Amino acid sequence: MVVKVGVAKLGNIASGVMAELLLDERADREDMQTFMATSGTKLQTGDIDYVVSNMKAWKPDFCIVVSPNGLLPGPTAAREQLDAAGIPCIIVTDDVTTKKGWEEVKNGRFGYIIMKADSMMGSRRELIDPIEMADFNGNQIRVLALTGAFRKLQLALDKVIDQVKAGRMGAELELPRIVMTSDKAVDGEFTNPYALAKARAAYEIAYAVAMVNVRGCFMTKEWEKYIPMVCSGHEMMRAAAKLCDEAREMEKAGDGIIRKPHKKDGVIVSKVKLMSKPE
Repeated sequence: MVVKVGVAKLGNIASGVMAELLLDERADREDMQTFMATSGTKLQTGDIDYVVSNMKAWKPDFCIVVSPNGLLPGPTAAREQLDAAGIPCIIVTDDVTTKKGWEEVKNGRFGYIIMKADSMMGSRRELIDPIEMADFNGNQIRVLALTGAFRKLQLALDKVIDQVKAGRMGAELELPRIVMTSDKAVDGEFTNPYALAKARAAYEIAYAVAMVNVRGCFMTKEWEKYIPMVCSGHEMMRAAAKLCDEAREMEKAGDGIIRKPHKKDGVIVSKVKLMSKPE
């Protein structure tokens, strides 16, 4: 059986850059296939019609809906329309747990993975140009990858794929409900306790970037104040990425990097020592 996994990308968060790639890192899995539809950078309700119509036509076994702020009208309309078409949905979004409306989602029929460290960038024109945007996202991807957050995202989605392979469909699927804290991200990822501490610090810093940039983008009007504010948020993300690099190098020094690749049939194997075969 080949499981069909849909990925609806609405706007951009770092998790969306890697969502389907994490499931088939060597492009050789034979038990699943992905289809991605995107609204590009836009998030408005009208922008998601193309995404939803194409996803319905492909008829995935389940769909991952990735967006900033999953409570906005566009992402909300997308998952509700897909759900109405009988397509189970898993929301992957940044931290919106402080919003009252999120309680309805958490208690509803959708799965969710809230990536708390997938923080918004400092989207002020005085700071952001295409290169600054790409640099920020690159640093953020490193944080989410090297802390373990991406691994936990991948494993949660693989569990849903396994359920479909076992014959479960639609409402029978048990969808993930995860708030990705620093403790969840780093759990089981490190052999060196100092490397773990560095990675945990990196995740906490990256999570704190969100509030810095919210203040700079939405709560501060004077440009003399908001420019250094949002710039500091980007420097924080750079510092977090550097901590992750340091943690990774410590793990390399002890030959302790944990690797868990997929086999062609989707089975996950593992290894630690570089000069060894995964089992």
